[in-house]
Amino acid sequence: MGKKEKSLKNLTIYITYLIVFWGFYRLLIKLPDQIEEVFIKPILWLVPLIYLLKIEKEKISSLGISLKNLFPAIYLSLGLGSLFVFEGLLGNYLKYGGLNFSANLGDKLIFSAFGLSIITAIVEEIVFRGYIFNRLWKIFGKEIPANLVTTFFWILIHIPIVIFVWKYPLLDSVIYLSLTAIFGAGSAFIFARTQNIISSILLHVLWEWPIILFR
Repeated sequence: MGKKEKSLKNLTIYITYLIVFWGFYRLLIKLPDQIEEVFIKPILWLVPLIYLLKIEKEKISSLGISLKNLFPAIYLSLGLGSLFVFEGLLGNYLKYGGLNFSANLGDKLIFSAFGLSIITAIVEEIVFRGYIFNRLWKIFGKEIPANLVTTFFWILIHIPIVIFVWKYPLLDSVIYLSLTAIFGAGSAFIFARTQNIISSILLHVLWEWPIILFR
């Protein structure tokens, strides 16, 4: 079995595990966000990924974890991130018929929510852009198909929380998942330009922060 075939096999197993296991987790278990995002998700998502890196004999730099293109990564993420801040506010506006500045402020501290968004961004971007997109790009040899497939799985991984946790009605679900798809494609696009996961992490925080604050 060649290197691409092995990579595709490992990738398929990991994605299947992630979609199925995390979907059942969302269905059956609901813990406080601080516990899920700080402890549960990093363990369930990153430990298997570390194991895959070990058997593939790859370094963490293969996930885009490096200082390469650091400043372009920051500039690009801040530039595109401003659009995703607008996107998050637009989603809130469409849901509530106006910006809802008090939806979560009563039960969440602002800085706590911000710190939570950083941890979530680190875990999810390492997995989806650093590993899944990067591996698919090497397998396909083309950026766009890799981006589209990664974005598809990015949407899938968010469906359980929309249905089982937030219990959004159909219209709200479609709006949120559409915005999620736009972000996923944009994150992979900027990662492809920089090859640095910091760009995707910063972009993720800028996208998720308005959603956390105003959801």
